[in-house]
Amino acid sequence: MAIFLTKESKVIVQGMTGSEGQKHTKRMLASGTNIVGGVNPRKAGTTVDFDGTEIPVFGGVKEAIEATGADVTVIFVPEKFTKSAVVEAIDAEIPLAVVITEGIAVHDTAAFWAHAGKKGNKTRIVGPNCPGLITPGQSNAGIIPADITKPGRIGLVSKSGTLTYQMMYELRDIGFSTCVGIGGDPVIGTTHIDALKAFEADPDTDLIVMIGEIGGDAEERAADFVKANVSKPVVGYVAGFTAPEGKTMGHAGAIVSGSSGTAQAKKEALEAAGVKVGKTPSETARLAREILGG
Repeated sequence: MAIFLTKESKVIVQGMTGSEGQKHTKRMLASGTNIVGGVNPRKAGTTVDFDGTEIPVFGGVKEAIEATGADVTVIFVPEKFTKSAVVEAIDAEIPLAVVITEGIAVHDTAAFWAHAGKKGNKTRIVGPNCPGLITPGQSNAGIIPADITKPGRIGLVSKSGTLTYQMMYELRDIGFSTCVGIGGDPVIGTTHIDALKAFEADPDTDLIVMIGEIGGDAEERAADFVKANVSKPVVGYVAGFTAPEGKTMGHAGAIVSGSSGTAQAKKEALEAAGVKVGKTPSETARLAREILGG
């Protein structure tokens, strides 16, 4: 089992013919992802050779789905075209759209997020400005390195890409069911709560690691959800304990005002919900090991 992404997933790449799209399509293929096509209206009907594997290019998402049965799209298009690419994916009713692109205007994200809602939320959006998600040993949709961990029984959901990789590496001997990088922008598709709900329902996930960061109240809302709905052990880490008040840090969403949105406030909310919270990623990994008896 896994959440959102399995070895059965058929993946297309919007922007596959660009430099980033080609680089990461090659990596995804090497990690076993079943990539069935790319999308570029200007190069429809051509193919791209990835070390002997010819991947067809389609003119649109709907055409790609009809030809291949694709159920996942990974989006690598430049930020000024991302909104239209995501809207196209939503209109084609593809079940999962993974938006890797960073630097997207918040009103563009809000627009395609609202569009998904109007269409009945038939498309799950992960991102934007995220590393994507990986089910180790099965499929990899995005830019997460595939060789730093193995299949296992820990579920990971994280706002931060690099902290996703670090936690995967720290707990590589135990392994992960699925790792989901949700992105740190102020408006995102899939949230901590969405992933927590899915991991709670996944019989092959025994423990959940949740990585947040300063700014906003997503972690506090996730804490409330854990308290009311999650029976599995949850371990947390909040990036930004040393961040100065009132300063925007890194991700666009990481803004602190007074005590609201601070790492300490989030840590306290999570601990009140029964989540064990580490002060560093390594301490967080140690807490996970203790719970799993490793």
